[in-house]
Amino acid sequence: MRKDKKQNKVGKVFGIIFSIILLATTMYLLFNIIKLNILPSQLLFLVTILFVLLDFIFILLLCFATKGIVSKLICIIISLVISLGSCVGGYYMSKTGGLLSNITNVAKHSKNTVSVVVKESSDLKKKADLAGHSIGTLANINTVGSKKVIKELNNSGIQMEQKEYGSLTEMLESFYSGEVDSIVISESSRSQITDIDAYKDFDNNTRVVYQTSYKVENTDKANAVSNITSTPFNVLISGSDTRGGFDENGRSDVIMVATVNPKTGTILLTSVPRDFYVTTACDAGDGCMEGQLDKITHTGIHGTNTTKRTVEKLLGIEINYTFKVGFDTVTELVDAVGGIDVNVAPGYAVDSFLMIPSFSVHEGVNHLNGEQALAYARERYAYSEGDRQRTKNQQQVLMGIVDKITSPAIVTNYASIMDSMANTFSTTMSNDEISDLIKYQLNKNPKWKMEQYMVNGTGDTLMCAELGDAAYVMVPDQGTVTTAKDKINAVLAGKSAEDVE
Repeated sequence: MRKDKKQNKVGKVFGIIFSIILLATTMYLLFNIIKLNILPSQLLFLVTILFVLLDFIFILLLCFATKGIVSKLICIIISLVISLGSCVGGYYMSKTGGLLSNITNVAKHSKNTVSVVVKESSDLKKKADLAGHSIGTLANINTVGSKKVIKELNNSGIQMEQKEYGSLTEMLESFYSGEVDSIVISESSRSQITDIDAYKDFDNNTRVVYQTSYKVENTDKANAVSNITSTPFNVLISGSDTRGGFDENGRSDVIMVATVNPKTGTILLTSVPRDFYVTTACDAGDGCMEGQLDKITHTGIHGTNTTKRTVEKLLGIEINYTFKVGFDTVTELVDAVGGIDVNVAPGYAVDSFLMIPSFSVHEGVNHLNGEQALAYARERYAYSEGDRQRTKNQQQVLMGIVDKITSPAIVTNYASIMDSMANTFSTTMSNDEISDLIKYQLNKNPKWKMEQYMVNGTGDTLMCAELGDAAYVMVPDQGTVTTAKDKINAVLAGKSAEDVE
């Protein structure tokens, strides 16, 4: 008798303990679901009622209804499974909330890194060695960075003979000819330098002896629509090639406008090749060549807002939001989702890629890891269409990532995927707007129709304002620019882009 009483008392204590665990984990899950704010009201109500009922039933079973050891043990095991599921679910909701907070929390400032560079063969090994030597700077580009470097060197007691140049190529020629011992470059312009055939080995035959950074105001702001679930809008997708971190300005190597009409369920993706020769519409100073002709990729050096304004001017449209993608960090995301699949069309097999000479793709479906996906998205020399095909490859990589992220397999590696995405994207779309879109998708389940278009042009070698020298560009075919504008306006008006000839 005493033994039965003792067993009942122990069972009741365990019942209370596991009831508290069940209740606490359920509250944790519901708190994170409500905080994330992505479930439609009806669905949120049903989920809440379901968990409350489950908790009520199992608390009754754990504390009052079950008497035998076996039945009590079964209830404990089931409640532990529910508790574990609630913990995992709450954790995933929390990670998702953290991601949305990260990508919508657009930094107030962007970082620019500036370096003092000497030849690899130079005797100048450290900052102190620069004293008494000559240094080349640009007269009209990156003036803020150059002044900061000179000021910091002067404050350290290092006096140098400064020589100013009118263009990047003029400064490089003087540097390699020995006219100056060192030069000041913005790290965001390093890719510009290595893109010039004469200086493609710049990274290997030079080294940095001093480096500093400064912040510039990020003026990229949303031009928000009244209701993102019913009003059509344009999003600029800008893929940056930054090397010094996601918060650093860099060339816009991927430029796409996503036109979204929630009412018709249509998304039009309009791509602009990086070498497109356009009139720059500047957002800020520091050497941005307002009204000058240049490759559109160079606009990213002066911030996403300069790229946005230039695209708006080119296509004659209004862009509501920007979506910045750090393309180098996409490698982490592709690896986190377990790689992506791309379908290589007949005639487009490649035996070797510039970034990975041993990497190749065959006709048909190819599975790519992160490093391979980046090489595939950046390759242009292996194709006769050059930048045109690279733009198509970039679309494939982005769509491959979307396919993986929206597949059930995401659950197995959810946490690492969230961590990767947090360092890969940023947007001027608000947290509430993204939540509204997710709720709209869950509630209405629209069948999105994807449409694509790319403006085109003719290759030429023309003066580029940022370089101060001639370089390969794509001169716009104005007919394709007009067609792009018409297709965008058609989708905004509730029609299909395919109706535009």
